[in-house]
Amino acid sequence: MDAVKSFFKKVPIATLIIFGFWALILIVGFFLDFRMTSLFSDTIQRFGMWGLFVLAMVPSIQSGTGPNFALPIGVVTGLFAMVVSMDIGFIGFNLLIVSTVLAIVFGCLMGWGYGKLMNAVKGSEMAIATYTGFAATFFFSMIWLLYNTDNDFLGWFIGRGLRNFVSLTPFGTDQILDNFWQFEIFRSTNADGELIGGLVIPTGTLLVVLLACLLMWLFFRSKHGIAISAVGMNPMFAKATGLNADRSRVLANMISTVLAAVGIIVYAQSFGFMQLYDAPLMMAFPAVAAVLVGGATAQRSKVIHVIIGTILLQGLITNGPPVFGRLLEGADITDAVRMIVQNGIILYALAQMKGGGK
Repeated sequence: MDAVKSFFKKVPIATLIIFGFWALILIVGFFLDFRMTSLFSDTIQRFGMWGLFVLAMVPSIQSGTGPNFALPIGVVTGLFAMVVSMDIGFIGFNLLIVSTVLAIVFGCLMGWGYGKLMNAVKGSEMAIATYTGFAATFFFSMIWLLYNTDNDFLGWFIGRGLRNFVSLTPFGTDQILDNFWQFEIFRSTNADGELIGGLVIPTGTLLVVLLACLLMWLFFRSKHGIAISAVGMNPMFAKATGLNADRSRVLANMISTVLAAVGIIVYAQSFGFMQLYDAPLMMAFPAVAAVLVGGATAQRSKVIHVIIGTILLQGLITNGPPVFGRLLEGADITDAVRMIVQNGIILYALAQMKGGGK
């Protein structure tokens, strides 16, 4: 009994609430004759799509700048890398590799500038970060409008500018990572003897996300990673011991921006489309909510929080619409529930910060 009480004391209340909601949805789905393998397959795919975005929160939180609400900076950087690679003429895995390399280069440059900005606005990082991400999104919207391309799959039929939605199928990258070494388990047959699909594992995408998680875990056991954590925990003490706090914060935000830039490439290939213009605007909020659901705070975060939080939140968001849709006879209240849960978790986490979030 004491062990159970100790466990519940260690697990954050937000994690328990989201787990309870998700479990309830799965139970209702089971009694409504949903295939559990289908629901879990959707959750696993969404984990792969959002994993790098949520992982991008770890270095920024550990450095003391808080959750990276400027995630759209990295997202538009990654989209720009994809557009350039497509316009040059790369396809398939070559497009994926070139886009990733360009995203890392551009992400380092943008992350460096963003890190410098965070050092200049110490104490107001999260508020400034949100508006910086919005500004970057609309700045790149002008770039998409003015971008001139001869590629019929990228540009409009008449005039200059890029489309809102760009299909990745003509470029050979539609779910290219998802299908890499993909396999299916728990296949079964129904009463008529027809084969029913099982649990689909998008191996390539999961390997990319889990490898990034492993590298992040190793990084925070290196000299630079320990320095970033020390700066975030106690900047004055870190400075007294000879650590360069500003440089550590810049490095952390560079890593966060690069992860977001690469993350949108992984997301887009899994989604099958590249979305431009205002699509990246609100992408930071689900990522922030996910890492907080996993047990992170606005001051401390670990890789395990990323994994747990992404699975729980994406499971809730992904499995909710079909189950509620059938339960309520077509009524869709899931978007309202998603916004309440997502923003409620962020508000709860910020309310727990020392000094009221300052």
